Amino acid sequence: MYAGHVVPGLGGSGGGNGGVDPAGHGGEDTEAARGLSHSSTRVDGTTDRAESVKGLMEQKKAAGVSRRALFIGGGAAVVGGTAAVFGEELSRLWWLVPGVDKQRTEGEVDHRGARWVAASAANLRTADRPDDYSIDRIVIHVTQGSFASAVRVFKDPLHAAAAHYIVRAKDGHVTQMARELDVAYHAGNRSYNERSVGIEHEGFVDRPEDFTDVMYRSSARLAAGICRRYGMPADREHIIGHVEVPGTDHTDPGPHWDWDRYLRLVREELADGPPVTT
Repeated sequence: MYAGHVVPGLGGSGGGNGGVDPAGHGGEDTEAARGLSHSSTRVDGTTDRAESVKGLMEQKKAAGVSRRALFIGGGAAVVGGTAAVFGEELSRLWWLVPGVDKQRTEGEVDHRGARWVAASAANLRTADRPDDYSIDRIVIHVTQGSFASAVRVFKDPLHAAAAHYIVRAKDGHVTQMARELDVAYHAGNRSYNERSVGIEHEGFVDRPEDFTDVMYRSSARLAAGICRRYGMPADREHIIGHVEVPGTDHTDPGPHWDWDRYLRLVREELADGPPVTT
């Protein structure tokens, strides 16, 4: 079992500065084992999207919807009489089409006050969430290393993992390394990567003093904003630890993470802001 993503001194299968844990790095390890995660086509999500489109079209065919009922082109989807039945799925289908991407601005962040430092493109998959994949989870991580080492390894293409955010212990500073639009390889489970936002916290699972008040509060503000953006309740079903991801071999955030305190802070942040909409 492994605690976090950054384990100084370990060579790991990913190599890179500072070392990484050798058990899939918290990324899409089931895909990597089949040689799918980091091919040249998968870096930008093209092959993954094409496979998803094919799968959805097969579902429509099985349900009696012909290909002639669906026309996609010119930036719009023209749908026949099946729109009422398949409207939601067809909307998702549009955002899975290769070459269809939301407009992006270099250096833009999703959390106000965060500093942008881009993770390696090899450590994430370009997506258009929540339109192609809905977001209904936040995964809490602990780095098992310093803030600087976490930033360094997430920029390393050999690391094969990155979280969306890292929160620093001493002052609560937040660095964003992947857009929430995109699928970051942080959970060790493809489905959970696609549906979640990953938040790393500087520290070690066996050192409760690393979980500072300022870090808890900063992370709670961050989590509250994510809950608000995606209509997500602030509870233990939707805000989970890395250890709770199915199939994981990680133990973070560990026994010293104060879940009651953290959720109380997230709910307080939500109460002070606009209501969560679903």
